[in-house]
Amino acid sequence: MSRLKVAVVGAGYFAQLHHEAWMRMERVELAGICDMNAEAAEAAAQTHGVTAYTDVADMLADTRPDLVDIVTPPPSHLALIRVCMDNKVAVICQKPFCQTPEQAREAVVLSQNAGRFIAVHENFRFQPWYRKTRQLLDEKVFGQVYQITYRLRPGDGQGPDAYMARQPYFQKMPKLLIHETGVHWIDTFRYLFGNPTAVLADLRRLNPVIAGEDAGIVIFDLPNGVRGVLDGNRLADHAADNTRRTMGEMLIEGADATLRLSGQGELWLRKHGSMQEIQVPCDFVDTVFGGDCVFNLCAHVAEHMLDGGELENEASDYLVVQAAERAAYQSTEKRCWIDVASCL
Repeated sequence: MSRLKVAVVGAGYFAQLHHEAWMRMERVELAGICDMNAEAAEAAAQTHGVTAYTDVADMLADTRPDLVDIVTPPPSHLALIRVCMDNKVAVICQKPFCQTPEQAREAVVLSQNAGRFIAVHENFRFQPWYRKTRQLLDEKVFGQVYQITYRLRPGDGQGPDAYMARQPYFQKMPKLLIHETGVHWIDTFRYLFGNPTAVLADLRRLNPVIAGEDAGIVIFDLPNGVRGVLDGNRLADHAADNTRRTMGEMLIEGADATLRLSGQGELWLRKHGSMQEIQVPCDFVDTVFGGDCVFNLCAHVAEHMLDGGELENEASDYLVVQAAERAAYQSTEKRCWIDVASCL
């Protein structure tokens, strides 16, 4: 394949990052943008010089894309995936992937029957600081790794107007901290250390205006004795000139070294027994969301389709993330450890 034709479903706040990412790729053609909101679809399409649609089937018939990028809320995912698979078109689907694990498994079956992949748009693993961290792990810089701790502190969840400026539907989601946001780090933890096997969680709601939980601590058993800790609080912030850059701070502790991710996207390495931190070079584009992670993921999928590169986060592999998510909610309800395998 010499060129890749992409159509996007979604013209909302975050979908605009996807449109812009595809337009920056030389070997990719953005063929159409679809949204049920005709005004939003038309505005996005005019921006990029493509055709606007309000019906995905019409867009597929007119543009005949190689790939459809679904950037819509979870309740719409399964129906959109079904249309794409009926038309034998590969899919990238935004997270949270489908509305329930049962829908996600159905989507996987549709994909397998159609012989077309679904890649979950789980973009945080494509943030430059986590790719560099993976490189350091491969280089055995840490020795035996004891623990990874991530403190999620975006600071956008306070007061009656929480989330209204960007994603107002957050207020009505019955599950928020883990289902919408925490899955980023479940996937990142497994990217760095492997799939979690058990979960212990304590989730709670601090802001009474929202429906779901916005704070909590989740502990993951990871392979090789590594413990993962996700300490999340959407009301609290962290030291950064842009709290959405990293959305918090990370610490990886090992026998030989400790690595710290700051809110500025900086990685600092300290050898065991030393008082001195050394900055690890980590170049990234700081003008777009998350170190340009949306572009990085889209480019990764494009490389797979154009040149046959390895594909990360196929939907069938991603089901373990949703199982760990479900385990976190069950653990909070039952106040005990939950095996991830029991939630698959």
